[in-house]
Amino acid sequence: MRLFLLLFFATICLNLNAQSYKSEIKDFRADYKYKFLEEERSPLKDKKDIAKIRFFKPDEKYRVECRFLKEKEPTPFDMATYSGEVRQYQKYGTLYFRLDGKSQTLAVYQSLKLMESEEHGDYLFIPFKDGTIKEDLTYEGGRYMDMKISDFETEFVTIDFNKCYNPWCAYADGYSCPVPPKENKLRVSIFAGEKMYAGARIEE
Repeated sequence: MRLFLLLFFATICLNLNAQSYKSEIKDFRADYKYKFLEEERSPLKDKKDIAKIRFFKPDEKYRVECRFLKEKEPTPFDMATYSGEVRQYQKYGTLYFRLDGKSQTLAVYQSLKLMESEEHGDYLFIPFKDGTIKEDLTYEGGRYMDMKISDFETEFVTIDFNKCYNPWCAYADGYSCPVPPKENKLRVSIFAGEKMYAGARIEE
């Protein structure tokens, strides 16, 4: 009887945690969509456009614990963009993790321009590509994740692909979106985060 009760309450706790996580992702995505209406330069101008943003269902499998190694002597480099411009970044460090039974790595970058900003000085950037591009499920130019320096205070860091998003280039021409470096091409498919935009792409 005691074992049954322990299993029963454990199941309840797991269900509550799952519901809480789904609620967290739902709130994150609602806020993400709302910001399109706030931003003056946004490619999506009204609620009809925003309604065509699509996501994979939240999946805690893609909330991954990683080992993080900080770059000892970061060197500035030019990161290409899809507009042909370049932007100055440096590698902040590397994430090591396993997904679908395979070892993976992701580089974490820091914008030299934003480092000078009081508001965004702690901003870190993870652009990546994965196997869903070949399946036409996600934007061919890759997807992004944002994090903060405060997320990297220990050797072990949790990243959440359910919060990855498309660059503005996925919706329209006229933007300078960083191209994910080759070292951030994952050897798995990430069925999480934002999907390919369902609306028509705006061309100049």
